[in-house]
Amino acid sequence: MWLDLVKQARGGEEPIELNWKPFSLDQVNQKVGEDYRVWSEPEENIPDRVWGLRAGVAAGRQGADALRRFMPLLLKARHDARENLGDMAVLTRVAAEAGLDVERFERDVKDRSSLEEVAASHESAVEQHGVFGTPTFVFENGTSTFLKLIRPDTPEQADAAFDHVLGLMEANAYVGEIKRPQPPWPTGVFGR
Repeated sequence: MWLDLVKQARGGEEPIELNWKPFSLDQVNQKVGEDYRVWSEPEENIPDRVWGLRAGVAAGRQGADALRRFMPLLLKARHDARENLGDMAVLTRVAAEAGLDVERFERDVKDRSSLEEVAASHESAVEQHGVFGTPTFVFENGTSTFLKLIRPDTPEQADAAFDHVLGLMEANAYVGEIKRPQPPWPTGVFGR
């Protein structure tokens, strides 16, 4: 959604090319045990957010453009509207809004191979880049950075920070962590 604001500030220009990859926060945050894998659960026990990841895989099977259209709508459904990504009706509606072939999308979401792709992507992210949370940006030069961001209020705020933040993350591998003490968030954020 930050990127949507940057895109708006730049007159519709895409601020960065994204290559969306599924990563399961349910797996990272599980408390069952070291050998537990959320994607090994029977279908009826798969967490809602993992269904959202499977939906991303299904959208991606219809091409990179389909995935680029689908992901922002899925994120808005989850984070703005607080919709349940375990609800197939929500996923199907988002797929239709993104202009996907809905029948193919539903078939691909329900296919267990979509879950296998989520698992492979997750494990690769952990092994190759040390990913532990989202969003994590992985740059062409091999650096990777997790970013926790408070969504700016305006396109101008989003645009002003965008190049600085990405430049810091990509070009300065020696910067290990920048973190604001919390809670509370800094004064003035969220109307405080």
